[in-house]
Amino acid sequence: MERVTVLLVSGLCVAVWSLLADHCWADGGGPNLAERVIWAVNAGGEAHTDMHGIYFKKDPLEGKLGKASDYGMRLPILRSSPEDQVLYQTERYNEDTFGYEVPIREEGDYILVMKYAEVYFAQSQQKVFDVRLNDHVVVKDLDIFDRVGHSTAHDEIVPFSIRRGKLSVQGEVSTFNGKLTVEFVKGYYDNPKVCALYVMKGTLDDVPKLQPHPGLEKREEIEEEEEEEETEPREEGGKKSASTVPKYRVQSGPRTPNPYAADNSSLMYPVLVAFGVFIPTLFCLCRL
Repeated sequence: MERVTVLLVSGLCVAVWSLLADHCWADGGGPNLAERVIWAVNAGGEAHTDMHGIYFKKDPLEGKLGKASDYGMRLPILRSSPEDQVLYQTERYNEDTFGYEVPIREEGDYILVMKYAEVYFAQSQQKVFDVRLNDHVVVKDLDIFDRVGHSTAHDEIVPFSIRRGKLSVQGEVSTFNGKLTVEFVKGYYDNPKVCALYVMKGTLDDVPKLQPHPGLEKREEIEEEEEEEETEPREEGGKKSASTVPKYRVQSGPRTPNPYAADNSSLMYPVLVAFGVFIPTLFCLCRL
């Protein structure tokens, strides 16, 4: 009887412990963000520990491939905390395709986070490139300035999973040999680059968000409303109903009067009077 009691108590303790562990994990009591990161590099820069405790090691490609640049150190980077701006101020670029290899030994769900900031070009279509993950194109035609503007932090986030020797990313599957190759692909516009990047275990909800960007959020709202507008029904004849006019658009004011369409008849009175006086006077002078 005592043995049965001990077994029941032990089983109850295990169940309670399991429930407590699950609850703690849900409340953030599991591995913290820094512990989930399996690999992180500050491209083109020195080692750095960010505000979340993620340790970015010094660029392993230093002196081997591409060129490091700290041109952005002279600029403040929007959307980034002051202590972590260095992750967007330094970069590595190359005149051809280049990349990094990340060893991954465990199966599971992962996130690749790539950090960017355009600190040189001041317009779009000046630097455009792709990003490949083990030959899968995961970012197409990345134009940093077009996405967020100048000297502004931008993160590209790519979720992927590894199970039973297979890499799954964006609906595509390939054989995985233990190494994740992240490549920045040379395009037609300038050279590919990256400022910093890391790989962590988890989901999209686990990735820290950048500070809000009012201008960027407004543009995203506009794009969303335009998409909704395209899907809304139209009136007969293909015209949009008044309710489909986007709320974000600034309505123009009253029309400016056309100066050439104004009534200028009042300006003719002085001319006619002068002309009427001039003709009789000229006639009298000629009689003399």
